[in-house]
Amino acid sequence: MEGKVFQKFNVEQCCYLQNKQFKTRYQRQPNPFMSALLPCPRGNLYSSMRANSLSKYYQTTTSISKQTSFYCNVSLSSATVPSLDKTDFLKLQNGSDIRGVAVPGVEGEPVSLPEPVTEAIAAAFGQWLLHKKNAGSRKLRVSVGHDSRISAPTLLEAVSRGLGLSGLDVVQFGLASTPAMFNSTLTEDESFLCPADGAIMITVYTSGLVNAVRKAAGDLVKPLEGFHIVVDAGNGAGGFFAAKVLEPLGAITSGSQFLEPDGMFPNHIPNPEDKTAMQAITKAVLDNKADLGIIFDTDVDRSAAVDSSGREFNRNRLIALLSAIVLEEHPGTTIVTDSVTSDGLTSFIEKKLGGKHHRFKRGYKNVIDEAIRLNSTGEESHLAIETSGHGALKENHWLDDGAYLMVKILNKLASARAAGEGSGSKVLTDLVEGLEEPKVALELRLKIDKNHSDLEGRDFREYGEMVLQQVSNSIETNPNLKRLQLTMKGSVFRALVDGFFSDFLSTTLFFLLTLRRRVRMML
Repeated sequence: MEGKVFQKFNVEQCCYLQNKQFKTRYQRQPNPFMSALLPCPRGNLYSSMRANSLSKYYQTTTSISKQTSFYCNVSLSSATVPSLDKTDFLKLQNGSDIRGVAVPGVEGEPVSLPEPVTEAIAAAFGQWLLHKKNAGSRKLRVSVGHDSRISAPTLLEAVSRGLGLSGLDVVQFGLASTPAMFNSTLTEDESFLCPADGAIMITVYTSGLVNAVRKAAGDLVKPLEGFHIVVDAGNGAGGFFAAKVLEPLGAITSGSQFLEPDGMFPNHIPNPEDKTAMQAITKAVLDNKADLGIIFDTDVDRSAAVDSSGREFNRNRLIALLSAIVLEEHPGTTIVTDSVTSDGLTSFIEKKLGGKHHRFKRGYKNVIDEAIRLNSTGEESHLAIETSGHGALKENHWLDDGAYLMVKILNKLASARAAGEGSGSKVLTDLVEGLEEPKVALELRLKIDKNHSDLEGRDFREYGEMVLQQVSNSIETNPNLKRLQLTMKGSVFRALVDGFFSDFLSTTLFFLLTLRRRVRMML
């Protein structure tokens, strides 16, 4: 097996970088340091060297491999290989994500995603991709990007090693948004090493966003000229939006804040649901007398907005706004949301907008998959969105893309001005007129102490479902409480992963078990 790594292949159209570690803002060509793998004996992990030094090390491969363990494609791993037999990979699954703690320092949370575990998961993904693509002798390549978290460099290296172990070429795109990585599998441009066969976590991405707004305004080059729009990236990966999307459209972006990537997030958590974050973008709008404020999460797959008066467009209100825009384009379509949306939103979508509100189980992947399923059965659906800010559109390949959601809002602003129907964020505010807001909206996330005596040795999931059943029973016997009726079969509280991710997960587990045996043999 062998693979190559194309390191730090940052693409101008994808990422807006103003980081002190980069002397130049963009790097349009691959770094000349391309890794080539040593042909080591079967069963070993591989080390990468400069291609022009390969011959020097080729003759000493055997002696080197006897002395130490090497990892794939980049620098040597500083981590000690743990016993993978003791790793419960299923506990790292969170909905459609793989989540864990990669660096120490989170109170009460031990490191659950160390480098060797990350390498193993990436290697399993590589094996699954080879199996899925049935590529034969064709070399596959995977694009890898990351957000601004401090764990990103370590995880990037570990993922690259794992993919290389499976014999895949790796294209490291550096700081990127999740939607941009998705687009790296679609864009056909060999100069950017695209399309990739798969992606973990950059293409001509922002130019597509710019063109979408121009098209909505009748092909005006600067349809947002005169608009004052501030962006709060929260020191995540969304800082590119101000200079690479808004400014080419003519918008004024002065007052935009926290555009510099910083994984310590010194200003506020980049989360459109967080009160402090929303207060920060609201203050920026009011202080700068801006027409609109836009805020992103860390990797730009969630977003929210604030109008000129400081009114927030997030949660139910963001869903209402996007539903109004989508139903203008597709009258009568079904809007799929998660289960915690309000009855007022249902009334707004169905009675005022003439659409259909389809509530489904929580988890943005569940909501998106349900919208895809509805379309496959003949029920038209063009928007799937969760209250957290994850939203996906049929026209955008069902990708939960926070930047694209904001582009839909910008499209409305631009098209309304071009048609002489109004200017400024009042156009957006008017669209949600009549939405009945809940008096109180509160979300509680309770952690289960696995060491608590109440568990009595039971699995925490079993205990959690028992607690949920008690809550359900209490609702049934309390006349002041009402249980939400969902348009779905099965439990309100249980979210099952199916479809694509289930296929990947089951196959991944098979290869992880295989990898365990190989590691034991090596050690």
